[in-house]
Amino acid sequence: MRTRRARCLAVYWASDHFLLDRILAQRTLRVNTATVTTLARFTSWVEYDDAVEKMASRQDIAFLLEHGLLLEEGTKEAELDERVHHHWRHWNPQATAFHFSSKNANYVESTTELKQAIVGEGRPPLAKAYPDADRVLLPRLPNPIGDGFLDTLYGRRTHRSFSDAPVPRNTFAALMAAVFGPKDFIAAGEFGSLMIRTSPAGGARNELEAYVAVFNVEDIDNGVYHYNVLEHSLELLHEGQTREEFSDLCHSQSGIGEAGFAVVLTAVLERMTSKYRSPRAYRVMLLNAGHLGQSFALTSTALGLGPFQTLAFKDTEVEARLGIDPATETSVYVLSAGVPDPGAGEEQRLHSGPARLDSFRMTPLLDRHGADRDVDASN
Repeated sequence: MRTRRARCLAVYWASDHFLLDRILAQRTLRVNTATVTTLARFTSWVEYDDAVEKMASRQDIAFLLEHGLLLEEGTKEAELDERVHHHWRHWNPQATAFHFSSKNANYVESTTELKQAIVGEGRPPLAKAYPDADRVLLPRLPNPIGDGFLDTLYGRRTHRSFSDAPVPRNTFAALMAAVFGPKDFIAAGEFGSLMIRTSPAGGARNELEAYVAVFNVEDIDNGVYHYNVLEHSLELLHEGQTREEFSDLCHSQSGIGEAGFAVVLTAVLERMTSKYRSPRAYRVMLLNAGHLGQSFALTSTALGLGPFQTLAFKDTEVEARLGIDPATETSVYVLSAGVPDPGAGEEQRLHSGPARLDSFRMTPLLDRHGADRDVDASN
């Protein structure tokens, strides 16, 4: 048997001891200096007998193996560790640690007790102000941007309730093309031809793919599909996808469970890492997903659909359902849309209704920066 240290580990100080994160397993261990020193010796594969003779005691090796700090050659854990290390190597360790450590986060219900605990130390202001600063007052004249766009912009709401009416096939197709399809192709020198969408994307890498779970779309069979942007087609991955099954992957949220369809955005890492080697590109990748999400919400609204979006989903199970390798392609966002429920008025879409006097009394409106500071001129 050969063993080596897991590559996807992060060690940091916490007061007077070390904390060691097993990034892929999302486990944190408190360890001592001796453990870290021992792990540092296992940078490459070592035969077990040689390790016992030269590097650590059998007891220490057993402890490290038990907790996944040392890996056995040929195991699934070792193979995943190697794949992740290879495909994320340009962004290691910062982006890798953040991404895998934040996967499959627990879905926390917003109970009364939790809300009270969160606001126990005061509520943050809604906005910031510098009352003593010089300023320019801007005009309030309407900008000739187009009533249609303003109607869409101000009409956008997050919908969690939908009617039983199917999403029209042509509406669905128009939405997919406008949000995820190519707007044009541009020449990019040594990078060849690049696709540009209606949403901004850092470097036009277009690392984001769209997978569609169809529940109730006119003349399209239920199932899980991949959206082929070049063909403007749906590529079937699984037949018979139900709302209940997919909703469970998103913690049974009504915005998924009642929608006509859902879209999972995934990121193909190589498209980003092939050009951008700095781990800051991971942040760009997440922002790109946000850009597409906003375009999806606005386009859905303009087409008469109700949009929904969420980060509350079970990453590992979603990726397994799509059949993707999480070391090379990872889920980042879930979107959905459907025909709005005509019985869901404005107050229902806003949950508790518009903010009234009692609500505003609970909320500081401005952070009056510098307004309350006493300055001693003698200093």
